[in-house]
Amino acid sequence: MAHSENYYLLEIDLKTGRHHQIRCQLAKIGCPIKGDLKYGFDRSDKNGGISLHSRKATFIHPVSKDKLELTAATPDENLWKNFETSQQ
Repeated sequence: MAHSENYYLLEIDLKTGRHHQIRCQLAKIGCPIKGDLKYGFDRSDKNGGISLHSRKATFIHPVSKDKLELTAATPDENLWKNFETSQQ
């Protein structure tokens, strides 16, 4: 976990694939995702999206049975860059 003056960066380990699981549970504890009007954040992001990013996904390939791990770059936005800098 990391934080800036106004936001927190959380690493979430999902146990199920339930629809809106992260959004709903964070809102319930009073920590809605930045830009998520549906679940309680007070204003939307400029692009209409929410600040939710899937950084890494690990799964078993259905045919080869190999374990696959995919890692994505963080979004090219100042909010995310601030967190990258603070964690180095």
